[in-house]
Amino acid sequence: MNLVITVGGLHGTGKSTYAKLLAEDLELRHISAGELFRAVAKEKKITLNEMNKLTDNNPEIDNTIDQRIKQEANKGNVILDGQLAAWMAGDKTVLKILLIAPKEVRLKRIAQRDGISLEEAEKRTLYREQIEKERYKRYYGIDVSDPSIYDLIVDTNLYPFEEMKKIIKKIVGDYVKEITKRNK
Repeated sequence: MNLVITVGGLHGTGKSTYAKLLAEDLELRHISAGELFRAVAKEKKITLNEMNKLTDNNPEIDNTIDQRIKQEANKGNVILDGQLAAWMAGDKTVLKILLIAPKEVRLKRIAQRDGISLEEAEKRTLYREQIEKERYKRYYGIDVSDPSIYDLIVDTNLYPFEEMKKIIKKIVGDYVKEITKRNK
């Protein structure tokens, strides 16, 4: 069976972290839209906020990343993480996961990850999320705040990281076993 699992959520919810863990656990490939986006920004030698401003009037960058996500979904046996991954992977997806966390927790994680102040993390992140939300609605007609596309919604702040890691792995592992049984 060709497994395709998507992991979505706002910045700082743990998309890439948990997607990597699941990919290792399930022996699947892992592709991160955020990492692709950051790589393009680095290539262009610009910040993420500058990159968001650039993409606001130029859909080419988003299209490139989205096409890559679609291609990877078509190949199968992959975990895709990104805000639009569930939509871009379409009907190839076996399980669509949405990760959530309180804003304060997300901002603290981002500040720690990026080595910036909490105030700077808030300024950058909230601006970026607003621009992205508007852009995704304009380009694709997608409301990223609507969780109805997802099969599983997990608050990554409910338990300490190690415990949450076990919970997510267990739920997803059981789900994959069940789907695999049904498709035999």
